[in-house]
Amino acid sequence: MPASGKSTIGVILAKLMGMRFIDSDILIQDKTGRRLAGIIEEEGVDGFISIEEDVNASIEASGTVIATGGSVVYGQRAMEHFKEIGKIVYLKVSEKTIKGRLDDIKGRGVVIRRGQTFEDLYRERTALYEQYADLIIDEDGHSAEEVLSMLKESLDIE
Repeated sequence: MPASGKSTIGVILAKLMGMRFIDSDILIQDKTGRRLAGIIEEEGVDGFISIEEDVNASIEASGTVIATGGSVVYGQRAMEHFKEIGKIVYLKVSEKTIKGRLDDIKGRGVVIRRGQTFEDLYRERTALYEQYADLIIDEDGHSAEEVLSMLKESLDIE
């Protein structure tokens, strides 16, 4: 989900593992020359999801931690690609915690359909995250350091 700490945790994990780090939202912006919110505004939700899936499905990386946008789970081809090249980690955060972290959902470039509530979005995505995840880390009540420790233990990282 947005504001779950994917980029923050991902960067630190990559450093700890001596790996590269890719933020796929930045790749999307680089490839399109537009901000995420601008793409959603100009292309609509379905257009954005198509662009996002194309970019994510084309990532060729090994020895790399990849942080994706939360809507990546709408792209089956991208998710299957990520399953082939690595492990998918779902950083699970409660709806209440995420709402507390988010100030401007539209300004952040979050994919949300007209008429869809944040609660609807959370339920819809949670089911997809759990479907694709190789590993689920429950962040609620844990500091970033504790989340990293759980990740290192689960991924058997020294």
